[in-house]
Amino acid sequence: MASLLRDFLMTRSENPVDLLNAATRLFGGSITTSPLAGLGGGDHELRGVTAHDFAVGYFASPLDVRVAAAPGRHSYFVNLGVSGEIAASRGALRATLDKATAGVVNPGDTQELRPLGSRTRFLGLRIDGALVDQEFAALTGHPPVSTVRFDFALDLARPKGRAVRLLVRSLIEQLDSGDPLFHRAELQRSQLRCIVTALLLAQPHTHTGELCDSPRPGHPRSLRAALAFIETNLTERISLDGIADAAQCSPRTISSTFRARLGLPPLAYVRNLRLARIRADILTSTDPVGVIAYRWGITHLGRFAGEYRDRFGELPSATAARR
Repeated sequence: MASLLRDFLMTRSENPVDLLNAATRLFGGSITTSPLAGLGGGDHELRGVTAHDFAVGYFASPLDVRVAAAPGRHSYFVNLGVSGEIAASRGALRATLDKATAGVVNPGDTQELRPLGSRTRFLGLRIDGALVDQEFAALTGHPPVSTVRFDFALDLARPKGRAVRLLVRSLIEQLDSGDPLFHRAELQRSQLRCIVTALLLAQPHTHTGELCDSPRPGHPRSLRAALAFIETNLTERISLDGIADAAQCSPRTISSTFRARLGLPPLAYVRNLRLARIRADILTSTDPVGVIAYRWGITHLGRFAGEYRDRFGELPSATAARR
């Protein structure tokens, strides 16, 4: 176990501040860290690898720490125990992380990690939110209309959870192999896509119903008609009255149906779906952002940039820079 990421030492120190600073560097500024109590002594070690849309670190430290999402960053984190236990929380949720239980943290979440003993070791994996959206779209044929939010505790002892654990360990073994082939971005991204797909299929989340093997309960006719109208006219101006007319019901009724079935009002659904399509086009084409936005019915680029940043945690230009 002690050999994980052996060639990627970032810090080994008795000063916990060195650990906190190294963690910030490892995760590319996507987190802020602070001790939960005093800066106690002990041995603090971090080994880690940072790549285009992920980072993974091996942590060996008794330090209790609070980890918050940095403003404007859209990342997921998965913490997997290597040895010992960690008392972890995500908001009001609690879990004990060890070899059998991992913790999944969503964009914007704050987590607290309290190692239970000086021999606790764990892996922390950061996944770019855009990759989760892309793999969701690959599985369903469409991007998520709102942020995928996973349940906290991931059971690694069950078959689906074991698949996530094995894929993460495979990624670590490839990085540790010393073979330059496994340091190619293409292979790393392929491995990470497998991890994300397994996570989407293994761990319950807010869009699990769209990935279940069993058929989902059918939407009422009015909602099906409204969704079809939105899909057909997404590049055009869409109003609540237009959606209601297509659904052959009142604006109030279709608004209530959207909230009950999809968890958000009709025009918010339209906005999120439009933003998701724009993001997919930015990542998969070389067209200028403005051209793509206009193509999807955006008429006010300044307002669009703000809505895009609120939705994905970064400006469209930052997404375009990762092509």
